Amino acid sequence: MRIIFFAGKGGVGKTSTAAATGIKAAERGNRTVIMSLDVAHSLSDIFDTEKALINQSKGQPAQVGENLWIQELDIQEEIEKNWGDIHKYLSTLLNTSGLDEILAEELAVLPGMEEVSLLLHINRYARNNRFDVVLLDCAPTGESLRFISIPTTLEWYINKLFKIEKTIVKYARPVAKRFYDVPLPGDAYFDAIERLFEKLRGVDALLTDPEKTTVRLVTNPEKIVLKETQRAFMYFSLYKMHIDAIIMNRMLPDALTEPYFQNWQKSQKRYVKEAEAYFQPVPLLPVNLFKGEILGFDNLKTLGDRIYGKRNPLDRFFDGTPYEFEKIDGKYQLRMKLPFIDKRDVAMHKIADELIVRIGGFKRSVLLPRQVAALDSLKATLKGQYLLIDFDE
Repeated sequence: MRIIFFAGKGGVGKTSTAAATGIKAAERGNRTVIMSLDVAHSLSDIFDTEKALINQSKGQPAQVGENLWIQELDIQEEIEKNWGDIHKYLSTLLNTSGLDEILAEELAVLPGMEEVSLLLHINRYARNNRFDVVLLDCAPTGESLRFISIPTTLEWYINKLFKIEKTIVKYARPVAKRFYDVPLPGDAYFDAIERLFEKLRGVDALLTDPEKTTVRLVTNPEKIVLKETQRAFMYFSLYKMHIDAIIMNRMLPDALTEPYFQNWQKSQKRYVKEAEAYFQPVPLLPVNLFKGEILGFDNLKTLGDRIYGKRNPLDRFFDGTPYEFEKIDGKYQLRMKLPFIDKRDVAMHKIADELIVRIGGFKRSVLLPRQVAALDSLKATLKGQYLLIDFDE
């Protein structure tokens, strides 16, 4: 199975790029599904597909061509299938606090539920081999990073807090009933969380397996957009996601000779050179601006041809490891590829067998080998694009 994320700043052309890649993959005989990670779904719009087709699918894949499906999740359907007892408890809790029952049910749809539901679908497709290719049209960068951090966060919660929390609530529940009306979660709530985590088991390994999963960052030749792409590159690397291409979308073609566009062309060429320097050796795939909107199957197919030419869109265009452990002169070193960071942005500490690396508002928990976890001293240095963390007695 092949999984490709298309990520980047809002409005750079992620949806059209994911759709175009899906058409190219399906043409080669691969059963391909394109999934939308954005709450404001637009896949059906870009394929110019009847909304009735999507509504009838109730969040399941809807076929739009030979070997090609699109999927836009229906959060209400997902709550019924995956969040039943959890959603029920949250609704009851909110209702007890004084909220109207209908409003309580609505507010009990918490941030992250849709992202977890998508992870469940990805894991299910990997297990049952329904599709050969899963393409993910990501939400804007910040929401995408929350999505990829969910498996790590859930695993940490289950391993570190869940059993303790379940035990405490079990003994506190009878006592709490005597003193106040706010209900503590019952066994069904905790059983539902366990079942949910079991369905998700293994998805983190799937997302960080470079043989199966890579990220393609979609960007435009503009200063602000490139800065966002740099940040996305750094954070995806932090979560050990493998980036195999940068798609430079909406380039003005050289054939455009009108004086009005000359300054735009000059600035675009300058930013392309900067991008090549930023992201090398990850390849840059330039795509010229279309004359009009990219809507419908034929236009998307043309876009796919422009992006990939004769290349197989499912190839991995670059092999690289975001981080790895090495032993140098008898001492252990963690080498993390984190381009574009400033040492002032980095904070880290070790708790037992985990190293917590925080960069800005995001953090990554790295499980340490036993030999390394036993060492107390940490020393970090920046060397080019790499954060080097040395472990010592």
